[in-house]
Amino acid sequence: MDERTAAIYRRFGELETPGISDAYSRLALAVASDAEVVDLIAGLPLPKRQANLVFGAAVYLGAPLEPYSAFRAWLLRRWQEVRAVVATHSTQTNEAGRCASLLPVLSRLEGPLALIEVGASAGLCLHPDRYSYRYRVDGAGTVSLDPAEGPSPVVLPCTIDQGSVPQRLPEVVWRAGVDLHPIDPSDAEGLAWLRALIWPEHDERRERLAAAARIAASDPAPIVRGDLLKRLPALVDAAPAGVQVVVFHTAVLVYLEPERRQQFAAMMTAMPHVRWLSNEDAGVLPGVAAQVQQPVGAGKILALDGRAVAVTGPHGQSYAALN
Repeated sequence: MDERTAAIYRRFGELETPGISDAYSRLALAVASDAEVVDLIAGLPLPKRQANLVFGAAVYLGAPLEPYSAFRAWLLRRWQEVRAVVATHSTQTNEAGRCASLLPVLSRLEGPLALIEVGASAGLCLHPDRYSYRYRVDGAGTVSLDPAEGPSPVVLPCTIDQGSVPQRLPEVVWRAGVDLHPIDPSDAEGLAWLRALIWPEHDERRERLAAAARIAASDPAPIVRGDLLKRLPALVDAAPAGVQVVVFHTAVLVYLEPERRQQFAAMMTAMPHVRWLSNEDAGVLPGVAAQVQQPVGAGKILALDGRAVAVTGPHGQSYAALN
């Protein structure tokens, strides 16, 4: 059995999914112990072996997830179809809920803002000013934030510490993104792929995806196709004069080789007029991770211009400021 691949699924089942998706936790641990299935997945290029991608491709094609015996039989029978979807697609969770964990920082930046998302997918996170927020504060109830025109059909809940509650929505005057495989928010097939990437128990996230896609489709942000290192500088140059450019990304750099992550970080550091908002797993940006002494678990480290400011939930469900 390919132990490297088994370890990917074991980690997913033991660390990334418990309490968030018990169905995927059980599935990943079963796969990690199944030599035939592990060796099948090990035939994929390493970046394509991730559980989110393989499971998402199976769901996209209609796989039964439970019991494991049914999933296993389906996967072995239809592996070539799964392999084809994996080869032509990538993980693009594009969770609008992550705006709730970005907003505490975005709301404190002096605007107006020009937002550029790296790994933008369908651009759902490029509209933080068009969503409603419900911040739950321990012992202090819920703080509501809505767009000026009224409550949004997309309502994002988030637990947060008292000192980090945002007081306003940002003024966004320009928005754009870059992605290897941009998705048109009005395209049914593209949205079907995004739905397949949402974890099984997360029905409210599927409903939110549909509502956020309608908002994005009503005023779509331009998303250029291509490599982030090559395409980002031109997007920064295209932003209008007299605004604060903010480049942001969530769970994107993890899919780059470490050398390319360093190149991206160096590129951002070389743009002093641009604010850089990163929201990545603990091991992705070592310089940021070194600033955090507490365990992060399945959470992400939110950093502004390379300075760690908070630990956030993977889908924007929590924000905990760092001292």
